[in-house]
Amino acid sequence: MDKVKLTIAVAFTAAGVVGFYYFADQSLLMRVLGLLAMIGVSLAIAYQTAVGQRTWGFVTDAQTEVKKVVWPTRKEALQTTAIVLVMVLIVALFLWALDSILLWLVRLLTGQGE
Repeated sequence: MDKVKLTIAVAFTAAGVVGFYYFADQSLLMRVLGLLAMIGVSLAIAYQTAVGQRTWGFVTDAQTEVKKVVWPTRKEALQTTAIVLVMVLIVALFLWALDSILLWLVRLLTGQGE
């Protein structure tokens, strides 16, 4: 029975997408609202399955875990970003210098540097 419900949910979503493009001459707001309504119905149908219940449980568990995360302060985030940017610049300059040296050596060895 779950497969039938999931198939119906996918059909509702597909019908919403088809309707969105079929009624292209209508207001964009109405088409978006219609599409969102169809997706809502699809999600409600999918929630009634075992897969939907497990997925919803996963989402709620993920939200609980996100609440436990200690997020960095603005100062810490800016400092970390600055360090990353400086390191990227240093590595870029190093690779540019290495590339220039290797190009010079290849030209010297092949006689093109004269």
